[in-house]
Amino acid sequence: MTAAAFGGLSLYGYTTKKDLSAFGKFLFMGLIGIILAGLVNMIWPSGTMTFIISVAGVLIFSGLIAYDTQKIKEQYADAWDSGSAEKMAIFGALSLYLDFVNLFQFLMSFMGQDRE
Repeated sequence: MTAAAFGGLSLYGYTTKKDLSAFGKFLFMGLIGIILAGLVNMIWPSGTMTFIISVAGVLIFSGLIAYDTQKIKEQYADAWDSGSAEKMAIFGALSLYLDFVNLFQFLMSFMGQDRE
């Protein structure tokens, strides 16, 4: 399921004409919010809060996959002839890898919860 979502979102980020750079700041702030909510949830555990964090994590990392794919495409096109293109490809791949792993973890958390 994660691989299909990743493929679809990455394809959307690669082919869309819409500029997703405005979403980058919003998604990063959401990521900070998830981290803070996760810390609060470790101190005062709540099943509802865990569910909300899981849903938010899936949505945020889905957006980050499309955003990072578009950012990598634009940066790589700009640096095509320079020597930094290889480094940019490595950092881009690392970014997408982290998005994939985190999406997988949040999907596992979302689907593995008991909803009473």
